[in-house]
Amino acid sequence: MGYSKLTTEKKTYVGNGVKRLIFAGIAVIVNVIWIYNLIVIAGRSFTIFDNVVRIVALLLIIQIYGKQMNAALKMPWMILIGIFPILGMILYFSVGLSGSTKNMRRRFEKIDTALFQIIPQDKAVAEELKAKDMTAYSQSSYLFSYTGFPVYNNTSMRYYSNALAGLEAQLEDLNNAKSFIFMEYHAIEVSEAFERIEEVLARKAQEGVEVRLFYDDVGSIGFINRDFVNRMEEKGIHCRCFNPVFPLVNVFLNNRDHRKITVIDGRIGYTGGYNLADEYFGYKHPYGEWKDTGVRLEGEAVHTLTAVFLEMWNAIRATDKDDKNAERFFSECEPMGYHGFIQPYADSPLDHENVGENVYLNLLGSANEYIYFMTPYLIIDDEMINAFTLAAKRGVDVRIITPGIPDKKAVNNMTKSYYSALCQSGVRIYEYTPGFCHAKMCICDDKMATCGTINLDYRSFYHHFENGVWMYDSEIIKDIRQDFEATFKECHEVTEAYRHTDKRRVMLYQYILRLVAPLL
Repeated sequence: MGYSKLTTEKKTYVGNGVKRLIFAGIAVIVNVIWIYNLIVIAGRSFTIFDNVVRIVALLLIIQIYGKQMNAALKMPWMILIGIFPILGMILYFSVGLSGSTKNMRRRFEKIDTALFQIIPQDKAVAEELKAKDMTAYSQSSYLFSYTGFPVYNNTSMRYYSNALAGLEAQLEDLNNAKSFIFMEYHAIEVSEAFERIEEVLARKAQEGVEVRLFYDDVGSIGFINRDFVNRMEEKGIHCRCFNPVFPLVNVFLNNRDHRKITVIDGRIGYTGGYNLADEYFGYKHPYGEWKDTGVRLEGEAVHTLTAVFLEMWNAIRATDKDDKNAERFFSECEPMGYHGFIQPYADSPLDHENVGENVYLNLLGSANEYIYFMTPYLIIDDEMINAFTLAAKRGVDVRIITPGIPDKKAVNNMTKSYYSALCQSGVRIYEYTPGFCHAKMCICDDKMATCGTINLDYRSFYHHFENGVWMYDSEIIKDIRQDFEATFKECHEVTEAYRHTDKRRVMLYQYILRLVAPLL
């Protein structure tokens, strides 16, 4: 199935939130135009003022150049401000900054300091991993050093090669909850899939289980109305919205919560690529057959998912009532025995440590035989391109699965613009022909793997709150390998078509899209 066979089914539900998002966009545009005109008029009236604007623009370009950040993020702003000083500066100060405030950073740091004390690293576990495999230990050590999340060797895992299987297992575990349920998702759609979950959550809340639901406003804005929180609260489901869209008021707008986490009683956890919307589970087919994956964790490693959820629940708004006794959510888990080394982790745009990208870079650098990726978007910087191509040049079998049917054609055009350079260096590209591949996966040498929410794109690497699970010697790595092999058979390999394509044949508009990609 290719582009010519796109399904005719359309998304039928669009909440009032879309109108709010459109209003927000219009309000921002109007504000930018208004400020722009004021400055232009002032510049025409006062030559000195015009010269001051140009000097400030130059100083800002120098300041951006000197920042400790990826060059791909700097360049578009430097070009925009250089060509259109006034417009460029207005946009940069409106959306180009990280969006966080000092108070917000301090709040996250305070919450994290308290939570990390509850989940210390067992040094014996780290030493055991070091004795087994120094390369794996180095990856794990990086994660603990720069995220604070420990590695465990007493957690069992299950892998779900499709989201519906994960949902069914999740519903069964939710039905058995005794103490608390935490759910944090980028997107929630009030439709068939979530209604099944909602019924269980409401019933459990009536039974005395503490139920908390957390969602991202932009991620869900096309699916739910603004009264969603109140409706959940009426059913006993404590609900909070991450970073609501308030035009011209919210300065934290560019950073979104892209995490997908479920925690049940602190002993069972779920994460992966799927949100709580119908298309992820095959109830709707707007982009052909949807490919998504997830994992179930049982054991002490779930404590990390608990901490990640509590971080966001407590840190997003100073006016919210915080957990004064978070320790009650970290009760001792039943011994699960050795099931490999499991290390859930999270990434935040507030610390300027690009954990999600660095995990992938480390895996690419350590691969000896093969490394495979699944990603819905492939929009990467020079450092990541070099890591892919260098691994392939070393003789590693490097493969990437991308969608055959895109959900966003402009983003898919950006993705395709990277094919030629990668394929000419030996990377193999596969397009998932049945539909849209939304999974975020990586497996390396049958030894290490990751599963989570982190795409191969700028938003996941630099702007979003993300999470994932790194694993070594886990029993499910063989299942992940088998799923990759099965998925390759459903794909069309486009490597040869792009390996011999002249780079000049990449369309100009694709290069332009790549240039502005870091700004989106």
